[in-house]
Parts: sequence; structure tokens; C-alpha cells
Amino acid sequence: MKDILYQLPGLISQGRPLVLCLVTEAKGSTPRKEGARMIVFSDGSIMGTIGGGSVEMQAIEIAKQVLETGKPFKKQFQLEQDLQMQCGGDMEIYFEPFFGELKLYIFGAGHVGREVGKYARDFGFSIIFIDHRAEIYKEFDGSYAKCIAEDYVHSLATIHFSDRDFVVITTPKHEYDEKLLGQVAKQKLAYLGMIGSKRKVAEARKRLLAEKALTEEQLDLVDMPIGVPFHAETPAEIAISIVAKLIDVKNRKGF
Repeated sequence: MKDILYQLPGLISQGRPLVLCLVTEAKGSTPRKEGARMIVFSDGSIMGTIGGGSVEMQAIEIAKQVLETGKPFKKQFQLEQDLQMQCGGDMEIYFEPFFGELKLYIFGAGHVGREVGKYARDFGFSIIFIDHRAEIYKEFDGSYAKCIAEDYVHSLATIHFSDRDFVVITTPKHEYDEKLLGQVAKQKLAYLGMIGSKRKVAEARKRLLAEKALTEEQLDLVDMPIGVPFHAETPAEIAISIVAKLIDVKNRKGF
């Protein structure tokens, strides 16, 4: 069987969260020695083995916890004392999580949205554009991104967000932005930002609260007006302020 290390890049590129479990130390009688590797996926399925038995079952459970925290972890196992395994040796296992590229959903592929995608792709983001105007994708080179031509709100039915996803709302109309915000802000995301002036943002907030579409707590988590505040005028300058905020959030969260 092909070594799982060679398969790792392909699995990561698919966006499947996984943990690489590596035996870094083995003393005495152990089921596998240093260098033994196993991949654990979020559903508990595995590729490869570190020896089976209780130690492997424990490793799978720890790997799932590592996916929750997102932090590498190392644990020493005394096989007989800790796991009642008769071989009786000691093993140290290192757990490293991999999540693939971070997804950035950009609703609105107009002048600002496309500039955000262009810059963000260089900072570890996988770009997904959503715009109801199919013809707009002929106006720029979006070959590096996934381009969805669909109604903004209707597209949400087929998108499954995670708490590692980033969302930027830059549609061509305030009413689109507001409808989207009313739906997307209910999701657990790494980041959600909506473009707009202070006046537009204040009015949208007031309406969404009055209609009980969102709570104060949900709205407080939205970055609006979007981006790092500085005197930006052109679409490219506005995009830079947005991408700067994306980078800040990404690094603060340790992604």
C-alpha cells in the first residue's frame, strides 16, 4: 500500500479535516515502532495503523479531540499500566491536525468582491464567489476560484458552513446584503463581514432587530462596516482593508 505520507497532500487538498498520528518513541514490547503512522478523519475512520488494540482506540479518540482544539498534541502511553495491554512497553504518539485551506465565501463578484478574492488567495484562502449575474464572471479572471452563478439567498441551501469558514458580503444592492446577513449571521463562522457605510449598517441593524431576524449578540459578531478602518477609496484599496481584517482574524484564531 502506498505510504500514507504520500497520500496526505491529496487528502488535505480535498478539505477533509484529519489528524496525522505518528509514533515518535517506542520502548520495550510495543505493537509498532518509531515512525508508524495513522491518519484519523473527523468521523473516526482511519488510514494506516499504529498497532491496533487499546492504544489505537485511544489514539482515535484523542485525534478527534485534537480536531476540536485545532492544536498539535503529544501523549505518552504506558501500555500495560494505562491500557492493560500485555505487551507492556511504552509508546509516545504525536498528533497533528490538518484542515486544508480556509474557505472564503464572497457574496458579490463586483469590483470590490473580485479584488478581495484576488488578494485573499495569496494568504491561504480558497475562494468561492457567489453572484446571481452569470455574465459577471466574464469580466475578470476567476480561474483560481469556484464561481457560483445563483441567487444569493437560494445558494445558502447547498452551502454547509463550518466554524473555520470566512464570509464577505459585497453584493450590488443593500437589500441583498441585508437579506443575506439575516440568514448567514445565524451560522457559526470564523468571520462574517458586510460592506457598507456607517449609516447603511446602522439602518440594517435597526431593521433586523425590529423584525427579530437577528439578536444583538449575533449582530455584534458581524464586522460592519467591513475591514480595517483607513481612508480607502478605490475597490482595490477597500479590498486591502478587508483582506487585512481576514488575515488578522485568521492569525488570531491560530488557523
